[in-house]
Amino acid sequence: MPRAPKPSASRDKVRAHRAKLRAQGLRPVQIWVPDTRTEAFKKEARRQSLAVARSDRRDAALMAALDAVTDEWLADIEAAEAAAPKPKARRK
Repeated sequence: MPRAPKPSASRDKVRAHRAKLRAQGLRPVQIWVPDTRTEAFKKEARRQSLAVARSDRRDAALMAALDAVTDEWLADIEAAEAAAPKPKARRK
């Protein structure tokens, strides 16, 4: 006759934690994602990135819009850095 598994403290903790999450209206979900560590993924990501870069360069309107947004972001960053208090110099 097979023996029943021994109760495990960690198993009980996990069970209690999951019950608490379910009581909060959450449910467990398992998802499968691409394995970014594989050589095949790296090659495909590079291929797609190059394709997007090539198509973007041919679209003058898109490039102008991206340049405008980038210029605006850089101006905002520079303004924030200029307005930020300067750190006091440390004395040695």
